[in-house]
Amino acid sequence: MTALDASAAGFLLCDADGTLFPSEEPAYAASAGVTNRFLGHLGAERAYSPAELQGMTNGKNFRGAAQELAAGYGRELTRADLDEWVAEEKDVVTAHLRSVLQPDPEVQRPLARLADRFTLAVVTSSASSRLDACLAATDLAPLFPPDRRFSAEDSLPEPTSKPDPAVYAHAGQTLGITPDEGIAVEDSINGALSAVAAGYRTVGTVQFVPAEDREARTQALREAGAAVVVSSWEELAELLR
Repeated sequence: MTALDASAAGFLLCDADGTLFPSEEPAYAASAGVTNRFLGHLGAERAYSPAELQGMTNGKNFRGAAQELAAGYGRELTRADLDEWVAEEKDVVTAHLRSVLQPDPEVQRPLARLADRFTLAVVTSSASSRLDACLAATDLAPLFPPDRRFSAEDSLPEPTSKPDPAVYAHAGQTLGITPDEGIAVEDSINGALSAVAAGYRTVGTVQFVPAEDREARTQALREAGAAVVVSSWEELAELLR
């Protein structure tokens, strides 16, 4: 079987942020206030811009990023303390994304064609409430019914974040498929590492990556194990025709 031979694949497992919608930049802009207060709590001596924070934690949810940042400062968070910060960040970001995201025909049309052949599912590090709000705002919710939405924050017995492959393993078990029966689509390095570690053939996408960063992201996605990198959902729909 070749890397993109889809003959055995009946499921398309899609990352959400930065893959289905351009939510990463506005999410980091909304999250920056909470994240910088959290960093101040850890002992940081300065505030970081949204772009700096994205570079530090891209592809991880706030829980995973907070744990990594705390470890960098030699701090260990209690579960209650971490949960409180996670809840605050989730509420702030979800409200902002609900107000700024909108339907995008360049995503909707090719996804609708892909849905004629593949069963579509979402596999994300983000919280379920944030995912639901983004799918509603972009009119993609009908393509991803609730029983095919998987969150590393809410769907697992213990919350985690990509690059941990646990959320992909859980999605496969719940859907009743083996990795050979699914293809993952990811925009971030941590996301690609998660899907590849779970055994899924993985397609990288740079549709929502800033133009000046696309060449570097493409190379990094390939190094993370992506079989191919596409520039758009339209290109992926053509490849998987």
